[in-house]
Amino acid sequence: MNTWRQSLALCALAAALPASAVEFNQFQPGKSALSFVSKQMNVPVEGQFKSFRSKLAFDPAKPAAAKAELEIDLASIDAGSKDANDEVATKAWFDTKAFPVAKFVATSVKPLGNNRFEVTGKMTLKGRTLDLTTPVTLRQEGNSASFEGALVLKRADYAIGEGMWADFGTVANEVHIKFRLVATTTTAK
Repeated sequence: MNTWRQSLALCALAAALPASAVEFNQFQPGKSALSFVSKQMNVPVEGQFKSFRSKLAFDPAKPAAAKAELEIDLASIDAGSKDANDEVATKAWFDTKAFPVAKFVATSVKPLGNNRFEVTGKMTLKGRTLDLTTPVTLRQEGNSASFEGALVLKRADYAIGEGMWADFGTVANEVHIKFRLVATTTTAK
């Protein structure tokens, strides 16, 4: 009987202690993806970036405290061919010699319900920093979560595709971006 009371007391004590928070903060590059679709002469052209890094700290119970950064190695682009990859590295496009990295830094995360969030931050690309807001859906599986979303960037806002490429009839201004960032958890106390 004494053991039963001790067990009950331990259960009550454990229930009274604050639960450990789950924070997704270990970026998994091999499970993550960053792709885009642009239109050249109204024909969709798909591509991706093969190298990017993210720093995440996201607790689903405290989204307002989230921190997120994304750095993209612009020279890691796969635009469909070696010629296309070489062209977008030039000064008229990304100018990867002067600006090798694009960077997004989140400034706020707002819950929208049903594991959806609005992430606002600053996007720096080719030396220009602009405000950017994107919807993100969180999908949790065990100690892993994916942060998925899509947005449209206007290349002219970042001076991408200058000179003869500035004509939106040749290459559309809108670039559709899709991302999937995967992170695993650590337990915080």
